[in-house]
Amino acid sequence: MRKEEAIRALQKMREISAKRNFLQTVEMMINFTGLDMKKPQNQVGVKVSLPHATGKGAGKIIVFAKSQELAEALKGKVDKVILENEIPALEKNKKGVAELAEADATFAEGQVMLVVAKHLGQQLAPKGKMPKPITTAANFEELLAKTKAQTTITNKKGKFMPVVHIVVGKEKMKDEEIAENMVASYDAVMNSLPQKKQNVKSIYVKLTMGAPVKMGEF
Repeated sequence: MRKEEAIRALQKMREISAKRNFLQTVEMMINFTGLDMKKPQNQVGVKVSLPHATGKGAGKIIVFAKSQELAEALKGKVDKVILENEIPALEKNKKGVAELAEADATFAEGQVMLVVAKHLGQQLAPKGKMPKPITTAANFEELLAKTKAQTTITNKKGKFMPVVHIVVGKEKMKDEEIAENMVASYDAVMNSLPQKKQNVKSIYVKLTMGAPVKMGEF
């Protein structure tokens, strides 16, 4: 996919889409061909760091904190803050561990990483849910911004349909920014396919309530 091609599709999308009284998202759909989606190796599941955050949010965020100062600074910015002295009790708390495993991102302050590894490593590490280290509230803000720019593209949930839906922007964003997100998403998906471009049947882009525009048809 070329950036110029994506921009032309976005321009056409805006042209045919009616204005709504809410901020719509821009969605891209990639349809596949020649793949048996019942086979795990053909199912798509990739993470991509978008050049421009879509405002979709970082999902559920949990932070393990050592200092009360950091815990207070993060209030209202994350879903849950767990203090160092609360970690050992989680080791045998199945419900608590399940909640951690469901988080979209976890972070831990400095030496708390060692405590998490000791008590929760066996449960979290196999699921790829071990926390990323943070040092200060400012450092956390930087990491959170990067996390918000990450998105997971997958069709591993539900009926394994031969298509992925990706939020690539908001309608208030510039076409150039959205196009760069489209290219990054397409490249990540295409490179995960066994036959690369040969497995891509078609690509559409649309606003939430708008009609889809097929890439390359104008």
